[in-house]
Amino acid sequence: MTAAALFTVSEARDELERLLPVLDELVALRADAAELTASLRPDGPPTPLGGLPELKAAQARLDDLMTTVQQTGAELKGFAPLLVDFPAELDGVPVLLCWLEGDTELAWYHRADIGFAGRRRLPG
Repeated sequence: MTAAALFTVSEARDELERLLPVLDELVALRADAAELTASLRPDGPPTPLGGLPELKAAQARLDDLMTTVQQTGAELKGFAPLLVDFPAELDGVPVLLCWLEGDTELAWYHRADIGFAGRRRLPG
């Protein structure tokens, strides 16, 4: 799927299913990077995760994972919490099928011109 392509609801759900392991790894690495960053402050608590080399490695892997998401045509809109949008059309209206970290399925959308504040349940 290219960045300009539109997803059907079914295609977006299938793509999300394939992306879930990537998104799970993003969440875990995000937490590791936050802990490593805190430990590197002068008054930071020690962590068994390592130090600066491990932080740099986590950041590089996060970049790779974010690129993987974006290469599907999905849009990574939020990092903490993760927010992934899939461009689509519903009844001829441009929308973004919306998955938010913690959602168990792709069940939400919002009009492209309104944004997250207009998030609604998918019909049916």
